[in-house]
Amino acid sequence: MDAIVVTFIAVLAVLLGWALAVAISRGRAIERLREATGASDADDVERRVRDALEQADTARWNADQTSHDADYLTELLSTGVVHLRDDLIVESANGAAHVILERRSGSMVGRSALEAFVDARIEGIARTAMELGSATGELAVRSNAAATVVVRARRSPVSGVWLVIEDVSELRRLQRIRAEFIDNLSHELRTPLTTISLLAETAGRDAASASPRLRERIAKIEVETGHLIQMVNELLDLSKIESGSVPLLLDDVDLVRVARNNAERLKPFAERQGLRLAFDLPARVSPVRGDEDRIGQVLINLLHNAVKFSPNGGKIVVGVREADGEVVVWVQDPGMGVPRADKARIFERFYKVDRARVRGRGGTGLGLSIARHVVEMHGGRIWVESEEGEGSTFSFAVPIAPPVAAAGTAASAGDESIEETAAPPPDS
Repeated sequence: MDAIVVTFIAVLAVLLGWALAVAISRGRAIERLREATGASDADDVERRVRDALEQADTARWNADQTSHDADYLTELLSTGVVHLRDDLIVESANGAAHVILERRSGSMVGRSALEAFVDARIEGIARTAMELGSATGELAVRSNAAATVVVRARRSPVSGVWLVIEDVSELRRLQRIRAEFIDNLSHELRTPLTTISLLAETAGRDAASASPRLRERIAKIEVETGHLIQMVNELLDLSKIESGSVPLLLDDVDLVRVARNNAERLKPFAERQGLRLAFDLPARVSPVRGDEDRIGQVLINLLHNAVKFSPNGGKIVVGVREADGEVVVWVQDPGMGVPRADKARIFERFYKVDRARVRGRGGTGLGLSIARHVVEMHGGRIWVESEEGEGSTFSFAVPIAPPVAAAGTAASAGDESIEETAAPPPDS
């Protein structure tokens, strides 16, 4: 009997100790919760904990809804959207991506980029974006339709990389049709226009004894035919450049010599307009890698515009300078200037400034567009600095040739005299 009592007392003591330990632990836990939540008592702790749990549930529900909304939105897009994990495993892909790449719905998820796209080029774009932050490429995917797609990749700020896949097959087809149409039209127009020009020239010689009014009309036919021939030639040239069918005959080019030679070609034309050509040319600059004839074409276009839009008695300045790894060629004229609203579009094809301001002097609207494309083909840039009524400075820059390409090539300035100007245009 005594053993039973002792055992009972011992068990009771253990239970009381355990209960006391639990109470102390719970009290400490409540105290920590009070400190964490700033509650004043146990009831306040309970209320604040319940509020926190409700907020967590609300946040979780909102996150789920946002995820569902994002998935729904991507499914509405006609552009493919694919998310790759850091190991380039497809985590998600919308329906458009499966359609463009001709994959069974949902079959891309969980596969590696190479397995999902079956194209190492797309995987390469994704890897480049992972390393550099972004990458872009255009390619023909291996599918029954042989679709042409533009792939834009950007590294996610959270994890992985996002791919946007756009099907541009129809756009490229229409561009080819347009290029072929322009090419065919230009060739069809060139022959009759040349015939009309020759007939007008012959009629002008035969009409030496005709009335002044008739001679004036024949001269007008010659001028307008010349404008049409120029437009057809420039349109054909621009179409070839845009289609990439114009090869560049690359060589080390001295832009000082190019600037001087082409300016001298237009000097008689400028003098007939009562204008004076001046130069601001250094003794030498580093050579650039490019097609000398095409770069000369850019300069001729800029000079022709400068002469055409400058008042009689003015001075046009042609300059070259080297700065920041590129050679800049600029043409400064005292003409009417370019309005601020026209600067952004002046290098677009067929775009002209206000016709009322240039009546009788407008060109085809293609020269500056051709110049922009040629400069960009050389990896350069072209821009204009102008204030309306105060003249303009058109400039283009071409990167300096790499040391290997430039080895053994020296830029010569020649022995011709150069008229120096006191104030070259400001740097861009």
